[in-house]
Amino acid sequence: MIEVKNITKSFDGKTILHDVSASFREGITNLIIGQSGSGKTVLMKSLVGLVRPEMGEILYDGRDIIQMTTAQMKEIRKEIGMLFQGSALFDSETVLGNVMFPLQMFTKMSFAEMRDRAQFCIERVNLHGADNKYPSELSGGMQKRVAIARAIALNPKYLFCDEPNSGLDPKTSILIDELLSDITKEYNITTIINTHDMNSVLGIGENIIFINKGYREWVGTKEQIYTSDNEALNDFVFATRLFKQVKNYMTGK
Repeated sequence: MIEVKNITKSFDGKTILHDVSASFREGITNLIIGQSGSGKTVLMKSLVGLVRPEMGEILYDGRDIIQMTTAQMKEIRKEIGMLFQGSALFDSETVLGNVMFPLQMFTKMSFAEMRDRAQFCIERVNLHGADNKYPSELSGGMQKRVAIARAIALNPKYLFCDEPNSGLDPKTSILIDELLSDITKEYNITTIINTHDMNSVLGIGENIIFINKGYREWVGTKEQIYTSDNEALNDFVFATRLFKQVKNYMTGK
């Protein structure tokens, strides 16, 4: 579990996050949503220790990362998996080499142990027989699955996903959402997803944090989002005609 307590972050005298508090629970998909410029990216960067808030606490199972030394933060990072927006695979490495990379960086496993662990993760994301392929030989959805395999190679307690469906078609996006949801539950991970994808929000949003103009304005589930009377949230989630029709159908209006 990750708890954020009253964090404030400013850049060049402008406050980006205003006294934000939120809880991200293990075993469920926690989504951060909000318009561009709302502060959700700064919140994500704060959560992983890339920026340091001026005030507040960020607790990893009770451990405040804001107060940690560089050495202490390095230890915490061994418990973190990262899924980057563009997958960030190494073009010169095979699928197996990409998934083995964090194991080489953070463990003292033998080569055989690293290979076995990487192959297990590759199988877990349904990429059978892809070990020796290069990223250029894979579709966008397959590349994303390689990135997920790499993110879970260290068996993380915490998984951060930045726009995991960016650039993917709707069908592939659903498959990636379902894979992230399944892995989260299977391994009881604290998964935090930063997304603009409303299909993801309404599909796997078990704990949704809505950031608006730097404030945490709403928290709830995908079911509760249909009955919310928060005007800013409704304008963001149901901005298109289709999603407005979905909301009207779900609420009987």
